[in-house]
Amino acid sequence: MLIYPNQKLAIIIDGSNLYATAKNLEFEIDYIKLLNLFKSKGQFVRGYYFTLVDESHEMISIRPLLDFLDYNGYSIRTKPTKSFTDNYGNEKIKGSMHVEIAVTMMELTDSIDHFILFTGDGDFEGLVEGVQKKGCVVSVVSTVKSRPPMVSDQLRRQADQFIDLYDLIKIVGSVPP
Repeated sequence: MLIYPNQKLAIIIDGSNLYATAKNLEFEIDYIKLLNLFKSKGQFVRGYYFTLVDESHEMISIRPLLDFLDYNGYSIRTKPTKSFTDNYGNEKIKGSMHVEIAVTMMELTDSIDHFILFTGDGDFEGLVEGVQKKGCVVSVVSTVKSRPPMVSDQLRRQADQFIDLYDLIKIVGSVPP
């Protein structure tokens, strides 16, 4: 992982994507160790955690994590999911944090040198390119070690650096009991 000590860093976590990636790799993330890892690499500015919440169900299980992250140095950004009924009468849940992540990163381009983006979602390829055009470095953290890989090939190619989450397991994770 190449991060220069003089670079101002921000961690941007796509919560649902990171959760799915870690679950696929069969480990749990220690978010304090994750924060400390990047604090030791450069001039850490802020860590952001973005996630959707289903206020009717998921909020019960995700609230302790969000409170923990909030009390331990992360800025939390949430948005409620939306329920709707499709044309076949099936209830569906939808939501996305893409716009919130994009706005936050673009707002920070004047004060951040290096973004550490935790996602494998190919929808962020254009955002990464836009942030790079503003002079920022973007490292993408996901994995190619799972089947199928959790990172889109286009996003991995657009990033200045790809960091495989699998390679960080011993540093920021623990195997669930």
